Amino acid sequence: MLLNIFGSESLADILNLNLFSDDFYTLLFRLTVNLIFMTIIIRYLYYPITKRKDYLFTYYLIGLITFFLCFGLKKLDIDTGMGLGLFAIFGIIRYRTDAIEIKEMTYLFLIIGISVVNSLASKKISLAEMALINVAVVVVTYGLEYLWLVKHLTRKTIVYERIDLIVPNRYEEMKADIENRTGLTVNRVDVGKINFLDDTASVKIYYYADEQAYSDYHND
Repeated sequence: MLLNIFGSESLADILNLNLFSDDFYTLLFRLTVNLIFMTIIIRYLYYPITKRKDYLFTYYLIGLITFFLCFGLKKLDIDTGMGLGLFAIFGIIRYRTDAIEIKEMTYLFLIIGISVVNSLASKKISLAEMALINVAVVVVTYGLEYLWLVKHLTRKTIVYERIDLIVPNRYEEMKADIENRTGLTVNRVDVGKINFLDDTASVKIYYYADEQAYSDYHND
């Protein structure tokens, strides 16, 4: 019946669609490579340090949609300005619920970056060059996380009611009091906003998470 109506034209021709192209295999290969290196960075470099499952969800989906977006737009006639505009999109989008930490933001940019590289690599970039880019990112990230910056300084903000101890000449007393009450080995303490109406101060405490292995703080 469709042949009687549309003659010899197929449904794909009528809808101006291409059901299959050789780029499908390119997409499949690059997607596999991208997922492998994303998994290495997210699951085996980032997660063992932070234990933040919520960011696993974010990193995988943003990396995936960035890859598909760039791969799809690559087949269109876009210039450098359009390519840079892709990054502007992610700059405009803000997470309004919680402020994202600088380290999580760095990993986010890392995932977006390798997804863009793996999707936009053209014939001018060989497979060896693309592999070198991905491997270099993984190696440098591993080196920084596990070899160089072994200790990870964690920060917490607490409301501290003993404002008699926040003066500079009683810093050590304040630090010892916070350690005794929290059970943490505190590296340093910074005093922030002071409220004299209710005699409290906002205090930031810094400690090495790896040294708190037997407390409830090392997974935060």
